[in-house]
Amino acid sequence: MGSVRGCNVPDDLFYNVESNIWARPEADGTVIIGMTSYGCSLAGNIVSFTAKKPGREVKQDRSCGTVESGKWVGPIKAPVAGEILAVNEAAVADPTLINKSPYGEGWLIRLKPDDWDGQRDVLATGTEALARFEAKMDEDGFGGC
Repeated sequence: MGSVRGCNVPDDLFYNVESNIWARPEADGTVIIGMTSYGCSLAGNIVSFTAKKPGREVKQDRSCGTVESGKWVGPIKAPVAGEILAVNEAAVADPTLINKSPYGEGWLIRLKPDDWDGQRDVLATGTEALARFEAKMDEDGFGGC
């Protein structure tokens, strides 16, 4: 597990650093997505999560849901294009799961990607993700999680 300024950055995930979203390819060809711990730290305590319905097609870098905290409302941008297969109903019912376990129980959406192999190249992973998060945190003036 990597870490930047106290924010966890798991090595096995793919990241859209600008949107603070992670993607994890599953053995069945689907992709689980969620918010990074950095994104959760920036947002503060999340009080609401609303996702687009299963069956909806979403484009890469377009909203597939919305999260709201006491100080922020913003989109969850799809890291790759695809069809929404499932929404984490536990996170809808208890949005605090997103802050408590952003890489586990607080996942957000399961997608069937249109072209994982073609679109994952724009996502960062491993040491590249750590370097990009460090640069983004500098740019944002972020002290740490």
